[in-house]
Amino acid sequence: MKYKGWVIFRRWAWLFFIGIIALFSIWLYEWAFTDLPSAKIDFAHLPSGSMRITDRTRQLLYESLPAEGGRHSALPLAKIPLALQQATIATEDATFYQNNGIDLAGILRAAWINLSGGQTLAGGSTITQQVARTILLSPTERADRSLRRKLRESILAMELTKKYPKETILELYLNQTYYGGMAYGVEAASQTYFGKPVEQLDLAECALLAGLPQSPARYDPYSDVQSATERRAVVLSLMQKTGYITSEQRDQAEREAISLTTTPYPMSAPHFDLWVRAQVEQMLSPQQIEQAHGLTVQTTLDYHAQQAAEQAVQQQLQQLKQKGNQGIGYNVNNAAVVALQPQTGAILAMVGSPNFEDQASHGSINMALAPRQPGSALKPFIYAAAFDPTRAHPWTAATMILDVTHHFVTHDGKAYTPQNYDAQEHGPVPARQALASSLNIPAVLTLQEVSIPTFFKFASELGINSFGDPNQYDLSLALGGGEVRLMDLTAAYGALANGGYRVNPYAIEEIRDSQGNILYQHTAPTAHRVMDERVAWVITDILSDDSARQLGFSAHSTLNLDRPAAVKTGTTTNFHDNWTLGYTPDLVVGVWVGNASHEAMREVNGLTGAAPIWHQTMREILSGTPARAFQRPEGITATEVCSLSGLLPTSACPYRRMEWFLTGTVPQAMDNLYQTISVDKRTGKIVSPPCSAAQCDQITLLNLPPIAQNWAHDHSIRLLSDLAGGSNAPLASDSEPVAAISLRSPSPQTSYIINSGLPLSSQKLEVEAVADPAITSLSLWVDGEKIASFHRAPYRTFWQLAPGKHTFWAEGVTAAGRGVRTLPVPIEVKSDPQP
Repeated sequence: MKYKGWVIFRRWAWLFFIGIIALFSIWLYEWAFTDLPSAKIDFAHLPSGSMRITDRTRQLLYESLPAEGGRHSALPLAKIPLALQQATIATEDATFYQNNGIDLAGILRAAWINLSGGQTLAGGSTITQQVARTILLSPTERADRSLRRKLRESILAMELTKKYPKETILELYLNQTYYGGMAYGVEAASQTYFGKPVEQLDLAECALLAGLPQSPARYDPYSDVQSATERRAVVLSLMQKTGYITSEQRDQAEREAISLTTTPYPMSAPHFDLWVRAQVEQMLSPQQIEQAHGLTVQTTLDYHAQQAAEQAVQQQLQQLKQKGNQGIGYNVNNAAVVALQPQTGAILAMVGSPNFEDQASHGSINMALAPRQPGSALKPFIYAAAFDPTRAHPWTAATMILDVTHHFVTHDGKAYTPQNYDAQEHGPVPARQALASSLNIPAVLTLQEVSIPTFFKFASELGINSFGDPNQYDLSLALGGGEVRLMDLTAAYGALANGGYRVNPYAIEEIRDSQGNILYQHTAPTAHRVMDERVAWVITDILSDDSARQLGFSAHSTLNLDRPAAVKTGTTTNFHDNWTLGYTPDLVVGVWVGNASHEAMREVNGLTGAAPIWHQTMREILSGTPARAFQRPEGITATEVCSLSGLLPTSACPYRRMEWFLTGTVPQAMDNLYQTISVDKRTGKIVSPPCSAAQCDQITLLNLPPIAQNWAHDHSIRLLSDLAGGSNAPLASDSEPVAAISLRSPSPQTSYIINSGLPLSSQKLEVEAVADPAITSLSLWVDGEKIASFHRAPYRTFWQLAPGKHTFWAEGVTAAGRGVRTLPVPIEVKSDPQP
């Protein structure tokens, strides 16, 4: 009986024990494994990677962090150094390739070391467990250090091992693990600590990174280099122990000094970086960006060129501050630079301001993209339009332009009288000299010849589309009356450099996802010719002609390089904007100097403000590049012309020069400015040949239009009209000269407005007449009232503006007593409407 009772007891006890185990198992399952995530990895929704922006050589410029987390750039395992893979395995999971996702021995060993207070040489969790924790568990559960979380990640780790190759799991670990410094994944960590791609790391650097995940804050080399060095030694020791490296390799790596990047979060070329980032976000949809798991954007920027431009800006602005301008300063706070390849449009450098962080000078504004008035920097394109061989009567570099005072009417009816920068008139000048020396009056006359609508169409073809409505402009556009972006204007100069093809600036070469797949690759657009290549070459030849620009600039100025280069400056009224743009066959650089706030600078022009930046940037970027001349295209010939008229020289022409002409534009007419006449020695009057040498002198005089005669007299130049009495043909000695006078100012049908904000006494109109020397007295009249009388030139006075319609004229008297009167000139004066 006792035995039977004992058996029954044992049976019930065993059943009870099994029940307890069953209940415990059910409770344990409910406690540990309820809502256990699937071990299937959704690769499409892994944490988003960051956007890495590099220069053309893949040097990191900027890493744009995702909205959540930190730096994160995933790479395929093949691009991660083997040394880093091995260091990670030796440190975190020595049996990685053998275990089923968990390592019981490793867990017990880590627990014993931790309990005994020793140093943690290896983690208690396998690499697979850490992947399961990082990717499959929620952020809240990840931070839980309970037994429950350990059990759950262990089950998931074993499931992962069944589903995925070890290589995939290791790749996930290396790309998702946190390495400190806001860096997720080994690529981000490599850039954060060493400032270079992970594939360039050596053994010592790989060991340092592999030791960080255990305690990123404790082993941070920036805050505690000693702890980081000791941790690296532990990793190297584990690598030797597992047979990955030799003792010699370990010793060499341990001796290597830790060299960290000085800018763990670099933002080189900030304006360019942000501009590129905005373009990427326009080119790719949010879904594409998310699915890429990190983007690498390779740009066109040449970091060497960028540094050269930035340094040139800093040095020039510093020099302007030190020079002082008589103690009051030049008030120059901003500058911008754009450097392009004229053949491709690739942007090599973009400086938007001298200091992106400087709020006082509005440094965050990208002045390379901000529209500003270009001053004289537009002139080359106005002349290029005039030289267009498809025009009915194309101008040439030899075309004579009268650089004397002209009066024009603006689109709103106001009088417009352009002046040269030096406030001087230079008389008849060839287009070559007018452009090279940046003379204002000839530029306005050239735009008048071309017409504003024609120039707008040409500018649009060049890529300048910021002007707006052409009906809102007048001839002042020739001197920079519109607004243009430095980027667009630099590209337009690129069309001159490349032989007449439109330049489309671009910044992005390609975009790749985290696996190296190309999402975008730049394709060169179809070449679009916007200018005859011969015209482009002639304009280039003018802009590189140092002798032709000596009238406006000193010889051997900062506009000259150590190689052939074409260049043009520009300065707006009141010194608000200052430009220099120039190019070689290989490079075009545009520079703007001024203030982002639109404050005026003080006495800073193209030669003293922007040109030094252009000069230094060009020289530095082109250093080591062989000099190349601009290749002259076919269809251009050199012909000797009379320097002043640009026509074929006669025996009377004293000054001649060689000039380039497009085929079909070589002048056919003979010079008509220099005329040789016979003058009676006794009377000083022109006589008709034949005339003996005893009776007559043979003299050569200029035959200029009436509008240029006052300039000639101011410069003591004797004209044919001085002897011919205003006639351009020789007169008989016994005939009385027919005197000629004309009213130079005001211009007919001009409207003037009285500014209510200015004193009326300061608002006066210049009234001026020109007359032949035969005139002995001259008077100026307004509405029947004489306002001034003269007995010699200049015949000039000022009249107080008065509202209403008025009529001006001039009257003169010759030595013989004959009266001469000009035609009446009507004008209108309006009152400024009150606001």
